[in-house]
Amino acid sequence: MAKKVEEKKPALEREYIIPLRAKCRVVPRYKKTNKAVKTIKEFLAKHMKVENRDLKKVKLDGFLNNHLWSRGIRNPPHKVKVKAIKEDNGDVRVELLDAPKKIEQRKARLAKREEKSKVKKKKPVKQEDSKQVSTQPSEGDKTDKKEETEKKESVKEASKVLEKAQHKETKHQAGGKAKAKTQPVRKALAK
Repeated sequence: MAKKVEEKKPALEREYIIPLRAKCRVVPRYKKTNKAVKTIKEFLAKHMKVENRDLKKVKLDGFLNNHLWSRGIRNPPHKVKVKAIKEDNGDVRVELLDAPKKIEQRKARLAKREEKSKVKKKKPVKQEDSKQVSTQPSEGDKTDKKEETEKKESVKEASKVLEKAQHKETKHQAGGKAKAKTQPVRKALAK
């Protein structure tokens, strides 16, 4: 028997401009954005041929959801441009296209954070055994000296911050420095 080679279908990707105004117009004001979300899911279940038009298989991107809710529950956008991607298991992912500048900046910030976290997660290189003695200073010694100087600088900065905080505290006390008593209070003599 010959084995069947399964060919992977490329994920189905389509772009749509989904009209929301007509569907949201007929519901009460306090349900309009909820209806907009449901309308997007129904539209994509129909056009992406989701099995049994199951709305649970249509997943909205967080940025799309934020865009819909950005103007509150009473005033969703009248139309939305989206990119729908149908995966092999039948689920449909929906992403926002032509996002406003705010959302684009937020996406960029998140991407930058992810890049930084990937760089930080790399494992540090193990140092060689300290039994080997060399006459020249090794790179590890140089980095140790740098770390020590950085630690000293950070301690100095922290002490400056503490001093500022203490100064601010005394400054904002009732009466400030001028009313602080310098001499101890005399107590009445006991008879």
